[in-house]
Amino acid sequence: MIVVDVNVIAYLLIPGKFTASAEHLLKSDPGWAAPRLWRSELRNILATYVRTGQIELHDALDLFQRAADLIAGEEYEVETSAVLRLCKETGCSAYDCEYVALAEFLDLEFVTADRKLASALPDRARVLSAG
Repeated sequence: MIVVDVNVIAYLLIPGKFTASAEHLLKSDPGWAAPRLWRSELRNILATYVRTGQIELHDALDLFQRAADLIAGEEYEVETSAVLRLCKETGCSAYDCEYVALAEFLDLEFVTADRKLASALPDRARVLSAG
């Protein structure tokens, strides 16, 4: 099992340069966990695609449901103290630190496509590479 950033979930669902890597990650480690925050963040990503006409509303709803099915049973609340500690230590946003706090709590690796975030947490995070 791994903790995945919302960008990894989005890359799995929305075709692009990281999709093949996200698919490979899912095949190699099909157990994905995330903090409950992932839902709001994915809604925001999908809303942007809908607003800009890149996908239709019904497709966005289908993509969200696919993501919910993927993460089902592995969504967690995280401790505020852990998030704020990580924010102080890394300079990263509270949103990003929720994922890292969950990875620490579950003692799992965290996978993200955000190189800056991964470099702030070299002992916990791995970068999803394009291709």
